Amino acid sequence: MSSSMFSFIKRRSSWILCLFLVIHVSTSSAKLDSLREVTDSSWEEILSGEWMIEFYAPWCPACQQLQTVWKDFADWGDDMGVNIAKVDVTEQPGLSGRFIITSLPTIYHCKDGVFRKYQGARTKEDFLSFVDEQKWKSIEPISSWFGPSSVLMNSMSALFKLSMFIRRCHNYMTDHLGIPVWGSYVIFGLATLFSGLALGLLLVFIADFAFPSRRFSSSDYYQKKQTLEQARLIQRQEDEHEADGEEEEDEDEEDEEQDEVWRRRRRGSPEGLPDEALRKRVVGTREQQDDEEDDDS
Repeated sequence: MSSSMFSFIKRRSSWILCLFLVIHVSTSSAKLDSLREVTDSSWEEILSGEWMIEFYAPWCPACQQLQTVWKDFADWGDDMGVNIAKVDVTEQPGLSGRFIITSLPTIYHCKDGVFRKYQGARTKEDFLSFVDEQKWKSIEPISSWFGPSSVLMNSMSALFKLSMFIRRCHNYMTDHLGIPVWGSYVIFGLATLFSGLALGLLLVFIADFAFPSRRFSSSDYYQKKQTLEQARLIQRQEDEHEADGEEEEDEDEEDEEQDEVWRRRRRGSPEGLPDEALRKRVVGTREQQDDEEDDDS
């Protein structure tokens, strides 16, 4: 009888122990789930509700000291109605740029999309009083221009992601492909140069398409151009005609002068030469002058 009683108690104790183990495991898992992790793909969840978010890095000594306190604080999150989260900036570079993380650890309080930077002591009691007593109301919120959902911070996030991608490519080329460091720099330099040229050409094409030049976009541009060329041609012809007219006037004036000379010589000839002889002399003198002008030219 005593042996059967002892075996019953032993089985009962083992069942109780198993029950305690199950409760402990479930409680531990619930505590672990109370500390949430925010990523680049899920960060928009923090825009609704109340959050306390820690930005940390595994290699940071101050972050390592804060981890225990932050986990204990996360156990109180459900009771206080606050979501406690953490962000590994080495794994989430986009969030590091989006929140402009310049020192580690950095803690933010968020209430319905309004962000405030926590500057108090880093103990569990201080965190609890900060949330419970709503001390965050005395802190000036971050401007909407620098909010994580603004266009500027979206650009910063993309820039940080690009820098991390370039760093990973550099490590892959130097570690796995065996390319020297200077070779990697040369590759990135050429890639930057050609991408800049391609982007510049693309912007030029877009600008020409969106804002075409009025000079060439006018429907009667070529007609005006043709009319202007015709007007210039007519003006040139008129100038040449005027020049020819001036030359003819000069020749007429020379002929008149020669005739005047011939008349004077005829009137005042002491030798009394006849008209025909005097005309031949004048014509000969004129031909001689023309020959001399041809020789000079």
